[in-house]
Amino acid sequence: MVRTSNRLKTGAALAALVAFGTLLAPAQASAAECDRKCLEGTVTAYLDALLAHDPARLQLAGKARFTEDGKELKLGEGLWQTVSGKASFRQDYLDPQKQIAATHVELREGTIPVLYSAVLHLEGGLIAGIETLVQRIQPDSRFQPTELGAPIKGMNNPVPAEKRQSRATMIATALRYTEGLRIGNFTDAGTRFADGTYRVENGVITAGDGCGRDDCGMYSQRLMLHPAIIPSVAAVDEENGTVLLWMNFGDTGSYGPGNALVTFEGFKVWGGEIRAINAFFGFLPASTSRFWPSSDPVRP
Repeated sequence: MVRTSNRLKTGAALAALVAFGTLLAPAQASAAECDRKCLEGTVTAYLDALLAHDPARLQLAGKARFTEDGKELKLGEGLWQTVSGKASFRQDYLDPQKQIAATHVELREGTIPVLYSAVLHLEGGLIAGIETLVQRIQPDSRFQPTELGAPIKGMNNPVPAEKRQSRATMIATALRYTEGLRIGNFTDAGTRFADGTYRVENGVITAGDGCGRDDCGMYSQRLMLHPAIIPSVAAVDEENGTVLLWMNFGDTGSYGPGNALVTFEGFKVWGGEIRAINAFFGFLPASTSRFWPSSDPVRP
């Protein structure tokens, strides 16, 4: 009887442990996910490791995948070997729902400014994928960054509670911009810009107040047709009201033989309107792809 009683007690204890573990598992899984503070810290840790030329500092999930300018490399290659410092500019796009931490940051290779886009994909709180875009600003580059000494105006302004949009409608608002580029007309595309919207590309104001030309208006500027443009959603920062798109503009014959403009472009959106735009771009083969699927569906 004693042995039977002990077996019963042991079985009951094991059952309780299993039940406890079942209850605990979701909490542990949830705890492993990154909130905004954690995602921001992950970006900082990544940049610190990059500047130290030491990928071993990163907390990686298994065989983390790494791409630079659309090419798969071994982590530690590419800019990891040549970066020498950073400037003050950094704009994060934090997406807790999809566990993505992205950033635009200005780095240095000696005296050369490097405009760096990085999108970190997390699994269980660990970095499972890293995609990057590198644009070096040479002394004779057409675009010399003048607007990166401070945050992009309006990009981090609080979103009015009554003007917040759902994730899906934020993406739809940003993709109207892509459609405008595709057909060469923001008005016909239904792209909505708020009063005072301006666009910064590689650190230069190219539309809106301060662009320095007669045709600075978001609607009045002449647009080149980009019929083969491909958009992909990289991150949606619902709290900050920003959408980060990856776009390959396609070969229009304007970016060098066989090349396309490839960008990670951030949009401040609320109230159904685009409020500010920040893009880091480079010129890459038109065949360049992301190697990562869009975080959210892209509908025509």
